[in-house]
Amino acid sequence: MAACARSEAVHRTSTVDRIQSKAARLQRIEHRLYNAPRGLRVADLAEYCGVDRRTIYRDLQALEEMGAPIWQNDGRYGIDRESYLSTIRLNLNEAVALFFAARLLAHHSDEHNPNVVSALNKLAAGLPDTTISSHMGRVAEIIRARPLRADYVRVLDAVTRAWADRHKVLIRYRAASGELTERVICPYFLEVSRSEPASYVIAYDDLRGALRTFKLERVADAELLGSTYTIPDDFDPYAHLAAAWGVMNEVEVEVRLRFSPLVAPRVRESVWHHSQRLNDTPNGGCELEMRVGGIREVRSWVLSWGADVEVLAPAQLRDEVADHARRMSEQYAVARPAA
Repeated sequence: MAACARSEAVHRTSTVDRIQSKAARLQRIEHRLYNAPRGLRVADLAEYCGVDRRTIYRDLQALEEMGAPIWQNDGRYGIDRESYLSTIRLNLNEAVALFFAARLLAHHSDEHNPNVVSALNKLAAGLPDTTISSHMGRVAEIIRARPLRADYVRVLDAVTRAWADRHKVLIRYRAASGELTERVICPYFLEVSRSEPASYVIAYDDLRGALRTFKLERVADAELLGSTYTIPDDFDPYAHLAAAWGVMNEVEVEVRLRFSPLVAPRVRESVWHHSQRLNDTPNGGCELEMRVGGIREVRSWVLSWGADVEVLAPAQLRDEVADHARRMSEQYAVARPAA
């Protein structure tokens, strides 16, 4: 009896392993086909998955039965990218993680971007949980209701296409000062700001002969060019932005801030920068030390704490915050009546 029970257990385990193995293989085939615009031969897929061709034929049929738009031409198989919506296989917690990302996107976006709305609607259609799916759809509607800036969408589309296809792009860029210049840029990376609803492109600027960061909302026009470029192998966007407070990679400086006991608990709750060091002060406050890429972006964050923060270093940041405080004091000063 015991031997029989062990045999049945082994059989059940083997069956489960086969089912899981097939599910994983179907996902791999689906992903592989989607990323092969010219299609792949059955022999290629069989070698990739480590199975025989007959198994691949059965897998392709299974994918079709699951709704994947499989095409076949001259011995090659592929997926119709235009009509394709991948099946999202997520558990509840993974779906919530996506919903949080969508909410952050909604908070970050101050305008209607049709591509964002379309992406969120597709996610909503593919999520397994109806509650989260319905809320994802609501987020899409919230963004859809915002004003449409067609010029920004065109610029973003052009820069995105240039980045994906490695084509140079001609932009007309209006600096914060109002100066309008023409630049030919090679997009290396797209990034969003965590402190403002804005998008940036980190690009090699032919005019300056160096990497520059451009705010896409300031690009008046963007035109794809026929010439191509190559991103250097040693360019790592995440290393490039590692010290930045936001998107600007400038000379690193040591920033030291002293927070009052009133806000210290809030400061301790979060990791504001990967380099931060927190030390408690005797009065119940705390001091925050970190190395950031320049002070331009961190300054507005420091100012948001008002009188509950004191800049200890660097001197330039301390002077700029002090000057800002003086000007605010003058702006809100009320003339006192004479005695």
